Amino acid sequence: MNVRTRFAPSPTGSLHVGGARTALFNWLFARHHGGSYILRVEDTDEVRNTPEARAAILDGLAWLGLDWDEGPDKPGDHGPYYQSERRDIHDAWFQRLVDAGRVYRDDGAWRFRFERKPVTMRDLVCGEVTIDYRDESNTPDMVVRRSDGSYVFHFVNVVDDLEMGVTHVIRGEDHLMNTPKHLQLIEAFGVAPPVYAHIPLILNPDGSKMSKRDAGAALSEYPRRGFLPHAVVNFLALLGWSPKDDSEIFAPGELIERFSLDAVNRAPARFDHEKCAWMNQQHLLALDPAEFAETAAAHFAANHPATPLPANFPAIAAALQEKFRLLDELPAAADFLLGDDYPRDKAATAKAASSPAAPHLAALAAKFDGIESWSAQAAKDALAGVAKAAGIKPGQMMFPLRVALSGRGHGPDLSAILDILGRERSATRVRVFADGLDSPIAE
Repeated sequence: MNVRTRFAPSPTGSLHVGGARTALFNWLFARHHGGSYILRVEDTDEVRNTPEARAAILDGLAWLGLDWDEGPDKPGDHGPYYQSERRDIHDAWFQRLVDAGRVYRDDGAWRFRFERKPVTMRDLVCGEVTIDYRDESNTPDMVVRRSDGSYVFHFVNVVDDLEMGVTHVIRGEDHLMNTPKHLQLIEAFGVAPPVYAHIPLILNPDGSKMSKRDAGAALSEYPRRGFLPHAVVNFLALLGWSPKDDSEIFAPGELIERFSLDAVNRAPARFDHEKCAWMNQQHLLALDPAEFAETAAAHFAANHPATPLPANFPAIAAALQEKFRLLDELPAAADFLLGDDYPRDKAATAKAASSPAAPHLAALAAKFDGIESWSAQAAKDALAGVAKAAGIKPGQMMFPLRVALSGRGHGPDLSAILDILGRERSATRVRVFADGLDSPIAE
């Protein structure tokens, strides 16, 4: 079988992570089987659909790397790929129902006449589900064409899947009860149905259903916050799918190789914000230093264009690569390396000022001034000399020096800070800190 899957979003707002996860599962299944992945935009809701929402969906899928084989910008043999342009196709299939006597008028609308029998669907995730259509009071004939001539979702969705040769419909569990209706339509058309797989819903941490307004729901916020697309793909894949072992970090190629619908869970998935950020950190750590610096610089350019990056930014990025989870945490982490105007942590400053090593920082600044060939090792040798002359251990001077150089008590390796700042900036910062020891600590 030539596997063909599709993602069919309605452009009424930002791409939701639930929609992105559906798109991903369809993409993974198609890629795993060497099949085709189709993007079809269901834009027939003229009131709610907007060009901005359409662009947000296309941009979001592109950012995730979910490339489609057929779609609005990749014509194939089954277009058009905007549903609003497929009216002639829908009319032709509707006429088949008219000719077969399966539709009738009701107050200007057209209803599809269900066959009054049990309908059983066999879902690859949910198992066997049966809806009994013998009780018309519970299952009234459904409208397929409104009185204004427009078609409802159930009709056009089925027609477009059949026309496009979709073999597997992978969609959210909230559509599960729609499928028996669709199977009745497909049977009336006299064609074979696709295979269905309804994937579990995504819930908030508190167990409530995740809506478009909930934290983390809008895919558009992920690039701005500094998530890597591969990390988000990795996280979304594990919302409902299990690799059947303890593995958690996957590149897209590994997901394609291992993905199967058999391993999709029946239970709803819970969105874990901390896990998503942690997973992003693992993908950031996996980048080589040059790639990380390039990625970080691109994030700065897109989200912090007013912050100029110095020529030694690759060294700054390398020093900080292990220190944060999201790229948007980098500006605050790097502020003391990017410029000389940066905030100081009050508690760390007070602790450094009360250290027995603090009175000897002025001597250290003078030693720094005298280093002809600057390096972190030369600076540490100077520190060891000052500590010995003062009768204290070199380690006692490390924390006050860090605070003097960075304004905080934690951060990248001290050697990296010394190398990046250089002799003049290091000596100046230590001297300024030493001169201010007798002054009140600013809030």
